[in-house]
Amino acid sequence: MTIEEILAGESKNVEFKETLPEKSIKYMKSVVAFANGTGGKIIFGITDKTREVVGFDKEDVFKKMDAIANAVSDSCEPAIIPDITLQTVDGKTVIVVEVSEGRQRPYYIKALGRDGGVYVRVAGTTRLADEYMIKELLFEGSNRYYDQALCTGLNVTDEDIDVLCKAMKEQAVKNARTEEQKAAIKDVGRQQLRSWGILIERDGKDYPSNAFAILTGNGGLHVATQCGVFKGTTKAVFVDRREYTGPLWEQIDEAFQFVLRNIHLGAAIVGIYRQDVYEIPPDAIRELIINAMVHRSYLDHGTIQVAVYDNRLEITSPGKLPMGQTMERMKEGYSKIRNEALAHAFAYMNLIEHWGSGIPRIIDKVKAAGLREPEFIGGEVDLRINIYRGQVDGTVDLNNAIKVPDTIGKMPDSGNKVPDKTEIVPDNIKKMPDSGNEVPDTTEKIPDSEREQQIYKYVLENGSITTAETVEILDVKHRRARAVLLNMVKDGYLRKEGAARSTIYVKNTEGR
Repeated sequence: MTIEEILAGESKNVEFKETLPEKSIKYMKSVVAFANGTGGKIIFGITDKTREVVGFDKEDVFKKMDAIANAVSDSCEPAIIPDITLQTVDGKTVIVVEVSEGRQRPYYIKALGRDGGVYVRVAGTTRLADEYMIKELLFEGSNRYYDQALCTGLNVTDEDIDVLCKAMKEQAVKNARTEEQKAAIKDVGRQQLRSWGILIERDGKDYPSNAFAILTGNGGLHVATQCGVFKGTTKAVFVDRREYTGPLWEQIDEAFQFVLRNIHLGAAIVGIYRQDVYEIPPDAIRELIINAMVHRSYLDHGTIQVAVYDNRLEITSPGKLPMGQTMERMKEGYSKIRNEALAHAFAYMNLIEHWGSGIPRIIDKVKAAGLREPEFIGGEVDLRINIYRGQVDGTVDLNNAIKVPDTIGKMPDSGNKVPDKTEIVPDNIKKMPDSGNEVPDTTEKIPDSEREQQIYKYVLENGSITTAETVEILDVKHRRARAVLLNMVKDGYLRKEGAARSTIYVKNTEGR
């Protein structure tokens, strides 16, 4: 160990002890935590606060090494075999106990039992593992996947299975990138769902796995995606927030559209053509949301959080990194599947391409747009990825194209304006509200639902809409069309005029 490493202090994978404690449990918790994590070192003979190297006398250092080896052997279950060595630092002898990442998880202290003796590392400290973390470690240690386990309490019918198969094929067709890819899509059936682990066959009958419940939004697992817009760079002030539930593919689309509505949308004139340009590449946003959906821990009762701040987009997925995965390996393209059944389903639905290619592709797209490389934080309890808004050089120049404001349907500006060195063309059309700052009364906000957006756009273009016109636009029954319109009236987007057959719905200009 170098003096530079010592001066850096304790970290996620390094812990200092000035002496060998009389009670081994004082350091045995860290031994167990390192085995349950990515491994680590305990250095005996260095003070943790001042980082002073005190070392040990050469006469009894070997006795202390034997004491450590015996304590680890007697105290831990399953067995942990650390690498114990001597090292000279500043002319003094220290003991280095290196614990490797364990495969027979969870590791725990025998005297405390598995319920109270499992420890993990969080932010450079050793903590008692909670119930969810112990279950996560159990699945890792037995090389099983939670999403392929039987979903207790959920019963499905033949119709439920057929509906899922049909919906998955529709998504596969929708997400196909080429006609050739679309033509290659085959029907998905029960046998395929069984091979992926979405269905479990027992005694000739099919039962749903957790993946079935997660994909469809059923089964009482409360799988949700929380989206929010915040003023400033912290969560102190909410501007808008939504929670989306239902099938995973719907949550992906809803969260994706939410972000697009709340970031800058400009335009680039290339030749004689006008191209819409978002400040963050939409493909990168969508891939980040999909990546969070397929790789998060569904044992953790938390939710995926998509947050738009003035200076960044932040996506947080619950759960520590899977065993064998690190931030560095992830950014290099190494894939460690946590949810195998979901990964197969997402691949079939063309939501993901080659396993492991998502993160490197996201990084490349963000950097190609002139933005900072995405920031990866955490990995011990959850994973947080930040994409910072605003070009690295402080400009909004993109491929030397002339940039103009978006004169049609500009997205909310929730961040500070970025200086533009190119020619600016005034925007005389009403803009969407700035969700990060106080907005003038002339700005407006569009509905969150895709169906309501269609209706709102029709009203803006035609002045009004009837229930019959809504039925035709949305391709729904009369009762459903009326419910959508009344909901938009309740939310303040529309105003009802007339009665009976003469009823029309117009834009509400009061209070919006």
